[in-house]
Amino acid sequence: MAKHWRDKDPQAQEEAQKYDRPVPSRDFILEFLRKWGAPISHAYLCDELKLNHEDDREAVRRRLIAMCRDGQLITDRRNQFCLIEKMDLIPGRVIGHRDGFGFVKPDVGGDDLYIHARQMKEVFDGDRVLVQQVGLDQRGRPEGRIIEVIERSTRKLVGRFDGQNGFGTLIPENQRITNQVMIIPDPTSGLTYEDGQLVVVEIIQQPGKRQPARAQVVEVLGDHLAAGMEIQVAIHNHDIPNEWSDAVHQEIGDLTPEVREEDKLNRVDLRDLHFVTIDGEDARDFDDAVYAEKKRLGGWRLWVAIADVSYYVRPGTALDEEAIKRGNSVYFPGFVVPMLPELLSNGLCSLNPQVDRLAMVCQMTIKRDGSLGDYRFYEGIINSKARLTYTKVASMLTDADSDEGKALRKEYADVVKPVETLYGLYHRLRSARDSRGAIDFDTTETRIIFSEDRKIERITPIQRNDAHKLIEECMLAANVATAHFLEKNKKPAIYRIHEGPKEQKLTNLRAFLGELGLNLPGGETPEPKDYLRLAETIENRPDRHIIQTMMLRSMQQAVYSPDNEGHFGLAYDAYTHFTSPIRRYPDLLVHRLIRSAIHSNKRSSMIDRPAKFAANPKFHVEYGMEQMLQFGEHCSMTERRADEATRDVVSWLKCEYMQGQIGEEFEGVVSAVTNFGVFVELNDLYVDGLVHITSLPSDYYHFEADKQRLVGERTRKVFKLGDSLKVRVASVTLDERKIDFELLDSESIPKKKPSVRERVAMGLFDQKKQGGGRGDSKSKRPSRSGASKGPSKGSGKPRAKGRAKR
Repeated sequence: MAKHWRDKDPQAQEEAQKYDRPVPSRDFILEFLRKWGAPISHAYLCDELKLNHEDDREAVRRRLIAMCRDGQLITDRRNQFCLIEKMDLIPGRVIGHRDGFGFVKPDVGGDDLYIHARQMKEVFDGDRVLVQQVGLDQRGRPEGRIIEVIERSTRKLVGRFDGQNGFGTLIPENQRITNQVMIIPDPTSGLTYEDGQLVVVEIIQQPGKRQPARAQVVEVLGDHLAAGMEIQVAIHNHDIPNEWSDAVHQEIGDLTPEVREEDKLNRVDLRDLHFVTIDGEDARDFDDAVYAEKKRLGGWRLWVAIADVSYYVRPGTALDEEAIKRGNSVYFPGFVVPMLPELLSNGLCSLNPQVDRLAMVCQMTIKRDGSLGDYRFYEGIINSKARLTYTKVASMLTDADSDEGKALRKEYADVVKPVETLYGLYHRLRSARDSRGAIDFDTTETRIIFSEDRKIERITPIQRNDAHKLIEECMLAANVATAHFLEKNKKPAIYRIHEGPKEQKLTNLRAFLGELGLNLPGGETPEPKDYLRLAETIENRPDRHIIQTMMLRSMQQAVYSPDNEGHFGLAYDAYTHFTSPIRRYPDLLVHRLIRSAIHSNKRSSMIDRPAKFAANPKFHVEYGMEQMLQFGEHCSMTERRADEATRDVVSWLKCEYMQGQIGEEFEGVVSAVTNFGVFVELNDLYVDGLVHITSLPSDYYHFEADKQRLVGERTRKVFKLGDSLKVRVASVTLDERKIDFELLDSESIPKKKPSVRERVAMGLFDQKKQGGGRGDSKSKRPSRSGASKGPSKGSGKPRAKGRAKR
């Protein structure tokens, strides 16, 4: 087996197509270890497989590490690789709960394992552990016991210093961490901090069975009510890189504010075309510019020019390493943590108006019906003719006869015609999107308006107009063309994938819809067009926002992956991200792959090169599947990290805002139902708060998860998604990001009519009065001969036994 592993590896041919120097596949390594029957070191495995070349041994090492990360293998204390399946151990990541207990989410999927609060004292939220299932807990959930911590995820924490107990402790801002963290003074630090101040600590001793975590203060953030503190807390809490290293400053020190003349060579010159950028009023970095022309025989030519970030950010540089760590820019309300330094993101790479900029261009033919025709990519140079906003473009196009519309069309006279051409193209692209069956939820996004002291002044909805949709359709077209290019290029790449809904979530959605008399077509495997059909059905319903929320919850989260699984929501067989390399690292990777193809010797109709083009070998990059898998997982993580951090900041700000509204009354809609109460979103304020189950009208309430409702056992009152309620703000706890409401006017809550079986169980069904076991009040009276044959079901003692609790 060791001499001829290629002959025995079922994936050897596939590996040879992906890599210049193929190594044994994962399946082969797993089968080898099963037959080997014992743990094995990396060196010994390579020796057994006769892999002597340094590159081969390094590739195997990386593969083994990836297999450990994916839960296929683990390493023992001697750094030997073992099969997970042989040890009855489950690798996974710890998820803490504010009440002290926690769960482990298995790496390979399946049910989460409950972890007792006693063991949670030994780990932090996010730690990677090996657990052994030990049975079921009192609620029937799988319970696990932590056997070993294999990766610590927490190096720093942010929280409030508490010095009132005689020794210093930290109260972490991350509510999933309930461990005691002792503060060990560092007299050499020179830092001073007071009780209640927010500090950043470095963990010097991780929690264990017999000792709490120990930490030292490394930074004092200050008072928790200081302006902007919520962002600093979120940055530290989610470990978001936010400082540039000296190496990065050194690398960008030689860059000039404008494009150098020598950098403009060897490119397709598009400076005569009337490109424009269309973005929000507060945008500062401009990734994309667009231009379109109508073809004489029908259809359009569409140019999407994207900032040529990969020309400046090269692999292996300090700038690239920092961009990888960040993964994406993080957009907090009124503050940005950029993926690239401002000199690049807002300057040299930004497609600012009236200046020459380098671009990676996707030139496409759009057919008469709005479908994608041919396309090609090339390095270009453009000069944007105008920096437009969504609001201005909408006024120019849809309100042209108004005073504002006329003034704007005069101000931007040079680009009015190109913008109108883009608008005509948009309608065809939109029609093709609808024909394809892509899902388009009309969700409400909001913008927080601050006062001078950074307090919320108001929260306003962002109105999406046709200008937003125009740019969106152009970007979608370019991303699809790029995905097809990557597929045909047959090199490891990265895609944006969105898989269809899972069975359980689909079941929950159908149960919820059934309560509203609605149905999701498509049977067990609905397609995007089925979701679209449902969205069209509810378009004019007042509760469409809630229904759309439930539809969204039924679907999986989009992620980055080297395996193209298509995009369910957009109804594409292949999709990737190409259009935002200033703020997303996957887009930057895709640009490098395109540039590598341009600078190869390969001829392709998908690539355009100027006359006298000279290929530059330094732009050649080669990524393996394992690398792309790691990039995909990392960038998916940084995207989630940014979303969570942003949500934390918005929650903080909303709580701070609602502290001034305590005692005020509002109307709202039930936005979520849980076993401990209902969340209500206030109309026009877009703020959620909890009406706790103990605040509901006096009764026992049963949570029906499949129907997303609470039902009163005695009163039969029902609280469900979409219900309109009147509430009073009862309390706000900023530390816990909690807003509590009290319910007003409970008499208007609808009641659920009990079924016959429920009435029997409650002792409310008298068969003698109702005229028979299965009949209703209109049933024929039973004959006298039948009335004396003894008690029937539902009468007598069974009725008393089933009486509801009081």
